[in-house]
Amino acid sequence: MAWSIADVARMSGVTSRTLRHYDEIGLLAPAWTASDGHRHYEEPQLLRLQQILLMRELDLGLREIREVLDSGADRVTVLREHHARLLAEQDRLGTLARTVARTIAELQQNEDQNMVSINRPENLFEGFQPDPAIEAETRERWPEAYEQSRQAVEGLTPEATEQWQREVTAQMIRFAEHMAAGTPADDPAVQAEVDAHYRDVCRFWTPNAEAYRGLAKTYAEDGRFRENFDRIAVGLAEYQQRAMDVYADTRLS
Repeated sequence: MAWSIADVARMSGVTSRTLRHYDEIGLLAPAWTASDGHRHYEEPQLLRLQQILLMRELDLGLREIREVLDSGADRVTVLREHHARLLAEQDRLGTLARTVARTIAELQQNEDQNMVSINRPENLFEGFQPDPAIEAETRERWPEAYEQSRQAVEGLTPEATEQWQREVTAQMIRFAEHMAAGTPADDPAVQAEVDAHYRDVCRFWTPNAEAYRGLAKTYAEDGRFRENFDRIAVGLAEYQQRAMDVYADTRLS
């Protein structure tokens, strides 16, 4: 049995234009093309399209997808790998959903009680200090920036510190929402958040590209920083690191 390009578009939700593009780049050729130029697809092509869409959901690029599909790997094995990754993603999204639900409930409770702040936002940032080795490296590599940052932090009032913590928490949740939606790290919306993050960092010190990448690395690799990101969503530190690296490469280099 064969299906027209319109049939496949309707079944899959992929536009006819996209299907033609997949044909043009050698990713998904139709089973045959009629004399009038209309493409027609059969079961093998539908199965290949399913795999393409699965890998797109997992953020693979079209070139990577074509390499996987053209490698001759066993189809069942590939699908099992996709299934395992989807289950892992399901767990991650479940964790994120529960975290955001708790935040919404807390914000709603505060609103009902005419409160204006998150209840003890500092709990999200317990231990939010770099380990001594990282602090020593920062002091050695960027002494002026280190001193500027130290003075700025020490100059904050308790009220200003709490306000800053609320703002950081809100921004981390926005990054987590982008991550959950599968938004690429170089997407303009994500980069706009990174720009806001960079400008916030500049309240304390002004990092160059190398220093900003170093800060991103600290988020992902320092255990105490990473733990605070994981309280919002597992994997958030790595996601924000990728976004900050893009920003450093495109805006600060």
